[in-house]
Amino acid sequence: MGQINCEVLEADCWPAWLATVKFGVARHWLSDNAQYKWGELQFPQGRFQDSLPIASPKASAAIIPAVASHPSPSPGQILRIHCIKVFVRDQDQSLRFYVDRLGFRLVADTVLQSGERWLAVAPPDGDTVLALVAPKPDSKLSQLVGRPTDVVFVTDDVLARYREWSRRGVKFLSTPKLRRVKSVSETSIPPGIEAPVWGGVFTHFKDLDGNSFSLVSFDEVTHAIEAQRRAAAERDEAERRVAQELDIAKQVQARLFPQDLPVLRTLEYAGICQQARQVGGDYYDFLATGRERLCLVIGDVAGKGIGAALLMANLQANLRSQCAMGFDEPAQLMQSVNRLFCENTPENAYATFFFSEYNDQTGRLRYANCGHLPALIVRAGGELERLESTATVLGRFPCWECSIGETSLFAGDTLALYTDGVTEPGSADGEEFGEQRLLNCLELHRDLSSSDMVSAVIDEVRRYTPHEQLDDITLIVAKCRFDPSGDQMGLPYERST
Repeated sequence: MGQINCEVLEADCWPAWLATVKFGVARHWLSDNAQYKWGELQFPQGRFQDSLPIASPKASAAIIPAVASHPSPSPGQILRIHCIKVFVRDQDQSLRFYVDRLGFRLVADTVLQSGERWLAVAPPDGDTVLALVAPKPDSKLSQLVGRPTDVVFVTDDVLARYREWSRRGVKFLSTPKLRRVKSVSETSIPPGIEAPVWGGVFTHFKDLDGNSFSLVSFDEVTHAIEAQRRAAAERDEAERRVAQELDIAKQVQARLFPQDLPVLRTLEYAGICQQARQVGGDYYDFLATGRERLCLVIGDVAGKGIGAALLMANLQANLRSQCAMGFDEPAQLMQSVNRLFCENTPENAYATFFFSEYNDQTGRLRYANCGHLPALIVRAGGELERLESTATVLGRFPCWECSIGETSLFAGDTLALYTDGVTEPGSADGEEFGEQRLLNCLELHRDLSSSDMVSAVIDEVRRYTPHEQLDDITLIVAKCRFDPSGDQMGLPYERST
């Protein structure tokens, strides 16, 4: 079995097992006649003994000895050292020492069913905890207070820790010393390869009760920790940048949705878009085109996330640039929007789209449904009218034709435009919310304002599905109301074109 030579320390004072994670803590067992002593993990409700065999260590790029191979655990299982008991006289004073002087964090402070106080702390890095146990006076366990703990703390800079903790009043048994460590096993080193040599810095310190601990660093450990730290810093910075950029994108996209609602005499309306991610591909808009006309628009770009959001912004820009010039001819307007969308997006990009223009004077509603879900008109008497597709989706075909549908809205009618994020969420049994539940919800809340109806529908969808939101939810509700200014001597206002 391999041995370790130290210039100052004896070979048998080295830990035969050592975990090294940033500034972590490890419980080790000493080597005795080339045999490992088995550790014993103690838990509040019992005891667990580990007697797995360990193979002989080999000289390699690490000082941690290799272990024999065992069957891999099932996915999701973990195995690690969780807790090490340190026996103290006063738990509160010890807690202040570990937290205030060593910079540890409090992990647990609770009372077990047995009445014992369970107090645990942990170093800033790593997940192994120290349980600060106060045994009863004159008990056998009380004799373990103020003894060497065989606990080794590994840090990347012993001198920095030494200076910092010394200023806080931590008592060290010696100043940090640099020593060389060399593996001299002759059987475990491949022929022609010189035994590796490392430099290490070592010291020891005590807590308030005289429990002693080792504080060490090795060149290899330091290098590994530094590489890990740099990788973590780069990863954190990359994640921070992505989060910042997504936040900016979310703010920009929020400004693409309607910021104000042009007032109409005969139509009250509201809309909402709740993205499944920070940004999404659903789109709705209200465009005042003059002469008491309003365009109500909703669309759903294929895809999700940033890619869909960029396509949505492109579609919105195309529509707004063309709408002011082409609202008198909706078919030509849609053809122009489709042509620009084809030219400015990848070949596989497309969007379902519903465009409608409402005339506040006549109540006429002209529309183009480009492969979108049918708009729903719930009449004042309860009848239902669906505004079905009049063309295929936008963006797939440069040569594209679109026909225009036409209907009218009367006082008491409700118009609903929506995306599949409203009707496709499923229940625990997998049944979709569906169009019928949407209609039931519109009927149930028909006396509310448009804004309140939108909120009621969204709330109903969220109550219906227990699952995480997977798709953008977009909804427009418009309610036609009676116009007193159009009432002449009690006669209804004219709905002619």
